[in-house]
Amino acid sequence: MLLRRATALPKTLQNLRLFSPAATSALALDHALESQLDYLPGFPRPDAKHAETILAVPRSDSGKNISAKERKAGRVPSIIFEQEDGQHGGNKRLVSVQTNQIRKLVTHLGYSFFLARLFDVEVRSEIGSDEVIEKVRALPRSIHLHSGTDAPLNVTFIRAPPGTLLKVDIPLVFIGDDVSPGLKKGASLNTIKRTVKFLCPAEIIPPYIEVDLSLLDVGQKLVAGDLKVHPALKLIRPKDEPIVKIAGGRVSDQQKDQQKKDQPKKEQSKK
Repeated sequence: MLLRRATALPKTLQNLRLFSPAATSALALDHALESQLDYLPGFPRPDAKHAETILAVPRSDSGKNISAKERKAGRVPSIIFEQEDGQHGGNKRLVSVQTNQIRKLVTHLGYSFFLARLFDVEVRSEIGSDEVIEKVRALPRSIHLHSGTDAPLNVTFIRAPPGTLLKVDIPLVFIGDDVSPGLKKGASLNTIKRTVKFLCPAEIIPPYIEVDLSLLDVGQKLVAGDLKVHPALKLIRPKDEPIVKIAGGRVSDQQKDQQKKDQPKKEQSKK
C-alpha cells in the first residue's frame, strides 16, 4: 500500500505569514508536487499479489567460506545498504535471506522485474524467531545467479525510505505489435533496449513501462524521450537514445516466387 508523504509545513514556508498570498501560492505548489507521489491513472503500478516480506537473519562475517556455508544451509548471503547517492551506500548490514524465497520471487516476477520492485525486508534474530531486529523497505540493487542452475548466489539491497531518490532500471513491455503497420508489412522488430534507467522517488517505482508500437512503420523508431512515464520520474540516459526500431521488410515467399518468374524476362530483355 502506498503511503503518502507527511503533510508537515515545508521549511520554505515557515517564514511566510499564514494565509498571505505568497503562503497560499507556495502551499498550492507544494500540494501539487506532493500529489505527484501518487500512482496516477493510466500508469502501471505494482501488483499487490506480488507483495511479499523477505525474511532475513543477521550474518556476523563475510568471505568465501562463510558464503559457501550459508548457501549450503539454504540461505543467500546478502547486504542491506543505506541510500546515499542512488548507487552506493553506508550503514551496511550483513544478512542472509532464504534461497527458496528469492528463487520463487525471481521466477515469478522475472529477473528485471525483481530488480524494479520494493520489498519489505524483515531481519529476525534467527530463522523461525518472532524477534524482529529491523524492518526496512528496500530495493534489490543487484542479484547474482548461478550460470548453470540460476540459483541465487548473493543479493544486494538498498534501503528505500519515503523521500529518497533511487536509480532504477525499469523493464520495458512492448505492446501494439499486432497492429504495427511496419510489422504487418513483414518488417522485423529490432529491440535495442529492454530496460531504461530512471531516477525514481521511493514512493513511485513503476513495475514496467509500456512501449506502444501500434503506429510504427518500416524504418521508424522510438527513443527514450518518447516513453510515457509518471511525471515524478526523471530520465537519466539521453532522450535520443534509441529503444526500438522497425527494421526493413523481409521478402515474402510470394514475392520471392514473383522475382523468380521475372528473372527470365529480365535476362531476355538484356539479350
